[in-house]
Amino acid sequence: MAATIIDGKAVAADIRRETALRAAALLRDKGVVPGLGVILVGDDPASLSYVTGKEKACAENGLASFERRLPATATEAELLSIVGEYNRDPRIHGVLVQLPLPRHINEAAVIAAISPEKDVDGFTPINVGRMVLGEDCYLPCTPAGVIELIRRTGVPTQGARAVVVGRSNIVGKPLMNLLLRREINATVTVCHTGTRDLASFTREADILVACAGKAGLISGDMVKSGACVIDVGVNRIEDKSAKSGHRLKGDVDFESAREVAGFITPVPGGVGPMTITMLLVNTVEAACRAAGYGA
Repeated sequence: MAATIIDGKAVAADIRRETALRAAALLRDKGVVPGLGVILVGDDPASLSYVTGKEKACAENGLASFERRLPATATEAELLSIVGEYNRDPRIHGVLVQLPLPRHINEAAVIAAISPEKDVDGFTPINVGRMVLGEDCYLPCTPAGVIELIRRTGVPTQGARAVVVGRSNIVGKPLMNLLLRREINATVTVCHTGTRDLASFTREADILVACAGKAGLISGDMVKSGACVIDVGVNRIEDKSAKSGHRLKGDVDFESAREVAGFITPVPGGVGPMTITMLLVNTVEAACRAAGYGA
């Protein structure tokens, strides 16, 4: 029997409705509109599209959006100056610097300059440290979205064997830490480019998360029967039949894996919609904390 497809769009829509209601209550009771400040450096098409999506999501869910766009030639000092302005602006509760940055800018220094109280991407060293320690913090959006998909789908996690394929700072490492938390309580293995016989690990996974950034890396014969398969990969594959000249393919070979798995996310329409959604959740939470609301 083919796997149940996890509809990321539907789950994201549910969470956005909840978030919009919370934002409306904050405005009603405190007169505060949650504000997200975004800084974009350069004109990378993918980054531009993502920033546009964030602005639209803010408008649809009762959040204010503030944006500054800098040319690719902007200096690190110019970018840090705007980060400082956003940190001090009481209208802005979440600060997000769109990555990647041009090579001449020190990405780590820019991220570290964001106030931890406004770090709605969960990337600053302070919030990363809090996450590792299991303390209260803003969680990175994509890993947090993966956890919500698993939780809201009803996939059992207590004692489950989870395998994460990928060790990036943005997805793989944070997700490992979240899956280890007591409320999830999975036993976690992280696989990467140095892993020998990858399939021997993935076939043991009750929960398999692919976030390596390699199209079709996980085939159906690498999946345990009945497993929950979460595909974080978004790879652009040339496709002359498509209007754009390309199509999106995940790290999982969807057609073969769906015949084995119990649950599976598609690409697109799986994890993707959750990332911006969790950014909205974090921004509204930051606004509530700043206003002393709902504590």
